[in-house]
Amino acid sequence: MDHAKSQHGSGTGFARPPVGAAAIEAHGLGKRYRRGWALRDVSFRLPAGRVCGLVGPNGAGKSTLMGLATNMIRPTTGALRVFGAAPGSAEAVLRTAFLTQEKPLFRRFTVAETLRLGREFNPRWDQGVAEGIVRAGQVPLEARVGTLSGGQRTRVAFALAFGKRPDLLILDEPMADLDPLVRRELMATLTEEAAEHGTTVLVSSHMLAELEHICDYLLVIANGGLRLAGEVDELRAAHALFAVSGDGSSPALAPHRVIEPRNEGRPGVLARLGGPVAYGGQAEPPTLEELLLAYLRSPDAPPLIAPGAQVGDIHDIITRDRTKAVTA
Repeated sequence: MDHAKSQHGSGTGFARPPVGAAAIEAHGLGKRYRRGWALRDVSFRLPAGRVCGLVGPNGAGKSTLMGLATNMIRPTTGALRVFGAAPGSAEAVLRTAFLTQEKPLFRRFTVAETLRLGREFNPRWDQGVAEGIVRAGQVPLEARVGTLSGGQRTRVAFALAFGKRPDLLILDEPMADLDPLVRRELMATLTEEAAEHGTTVLVSSHMLAELEHICDYLLVIANGGLRLAGEVDELRAAHALFAVSGDGSSPALAPHRVIEPRNEGRPGVLARLGGPVAYGGQAEPPTLEELLLAYLRSPDAPPLIAPGAQVGDIHDIITRDRTKAVTA
């Protein structure tokens, strides 16, 4: 392989996914452990090129979903595909980068040696992107990883992930242990790099307020099931915060469906709209944080899967797999 091509991601790379293509499709996905179901009957579609927040309480099934997408675990039921390919296939592995909260790095390697390792193992490697992320944080290339601060190590891990030039970047609480200033800086790096290269990002985080600034898509999981899925603007537009008191039984709320009466922050009733509503006065759009907390605290509220996040029957994916096998 030509070395220059491998450094700039033009050797064995894939064409950028077309507009409207799915980065991830899950059909009836489920994973059962001895203690019970971690995920059950989860179906959604994540379009390519989106920055998607994956939200839910601890134990909700977020890590299980990311493990299924990266082939670290196998599903009990259903199927999941990454750009139409099975997780663990050569195509899916080349197109996916996964960064965990632990950010495993060789502590005795220098930063330069770490990036060289990334170059040797990734045919789409972009040395310029990787070095740019490291240099932006003034991380010395000759420094050993074990001597770096937490923020610097996270930056090196980000450089490895983006240097791979993935089409899908999966991040599992990558910045939970960083101070707010460093976290905000790396969030900006994340969004800039994703926008420049058209990377699809799936990021799990408990920092709800920060997700509002970086995410344009949303997956909310609770108790092993999908609660919300779709474009952030579309999901927010389907709800309103009404300035009424009580338990939400006011006739003024018809035909809207109450999700949660609120007593903190902006008091009122958060409802899913059942008809047109004019914002202003009695009704205001919810913030992303208000919307997320309402669904996480209201397990009896029916889930909302926006049209763009819906998938067909699982037989569709099986048929595509068989077609690929015949034509390969």
